[in-house]
This record gives sequence, C-alpha cells and structure tokens, in this order.
Amino acid sequence: MTELLADYQVNKHTMALLAAAQLEYETVVLEQERQLYVKQPPLQLIKKACLDAGSTYDGRRLAIIYHTGSRKKVPIPINPEKNIFAFPTCSPASFSCYWIFYRHIFDIETGPSVENSSAQSTIVFTNGQQLPMKESAYVLKKQQLRTALAISKFSGQMLAVHYENLPSQFISHPLNGRLYQPVSGDSLIDGP
Repeated sequence: MTELLADYQVNKHTMALLAAAQLEYETVVLEQERQLYVKQPPLQLIKKACLDAGSTYDGRRLAIIYHTGSRKKVPIPINPEKNIFAFPTCSPASFSCYWIFYRHIFDIETGPSVENSSAQSTIVFTNGQQLPMKESAYVLKKQQLRTALAISKFSGQMLAVHYENLPSQFISHPLNGRLYQPVSGDSLIDGP
C-alpha cells in the first residue's frame, strides 16, 4: 500500500473510484500517475466533490434525470466547469459500485483482460492502464454514452459517440429538448 488518506479531493487526474472492503480503507482511487487508498466510501467522495463544486449530489442527479429521463445509474456532472463527469457502474447504493471518470476513458473492450479472466470487459484509460470489469462492455458503453449526453447538456459540447453495438442513438426531441431513443416508425427518423 502506498498512500492511506483520511479524505480525498476528486480532481482532473481522478480516473476511477473503486469500492474496497478493507479494514483500513473503503476506496481505491486510480489517478493518472498514482493509486491511493482512502478511508471514505466512493459515494461519499462523489457527494463531497459535488459540494466543493457548488451543488449537491442530489441536485446534480435530479438535473440529469430531468434532462435525460434516465433514472438509474445516473451519470453525475461533478464539476462541469472543470470537465469532471463520472458514471456509476451499478446502483450507487450498492457496495460494489465503482465510479468511472469520462475524460480518462480511451476504450471499453469486450472480454477479460490478461490479469482477470473472470471479467466481462476491460476499461482502457488514456494512460494505458487497464481496469477489468464485471459489467459487460455493452452496459459500460451505454453508461459512457449517457455521460456524453450529460456533458453536451451541461457544457454545450457536442460529443461524437458512436457504438455499433448500441441499438440506437439518443437524439434531442425538437419540442421539449429531452433526449430519447428513437424507434422505428418515429416520424423524426423515418420522415413525414
């Protein structure tokens, strides 16, 4: 173990917050250049980071629900001004929930990594580090897409996110601006 901290400030170098069931610490923090061990659980660190950025976790969560209609595994715009957005890998209430920070994802690969043959997928970060995941690549890519939509809503950035294995693209409804998944027969897709 390298560094054991009582508290941690989420920042632009934070790549992931991993839940850990250890006596000494509850979170493993992956940063670009180091790994830290923190006594507080991941969700508590996320909530504190939202407060540090001028809002509450619940407020940020409700804003995303309002704009996207997604109610489960809601991505959180922790600090939109600093481009810090994260998504949970499962219900944030679950002990095993990891938080992945969007800006550091290079790729999400299907299948196990070399280190962990039981993983369903692997997140490859921009620094080349790999994180084996129990969630499927499909689920993680869907979370990544939801986060891209949150970024476009909160920062005005339009991000090109295309995944061949997702069933459809999310688009903004022309009347209310809410994001939705079009279906066949939708006049917005098929024309008048």
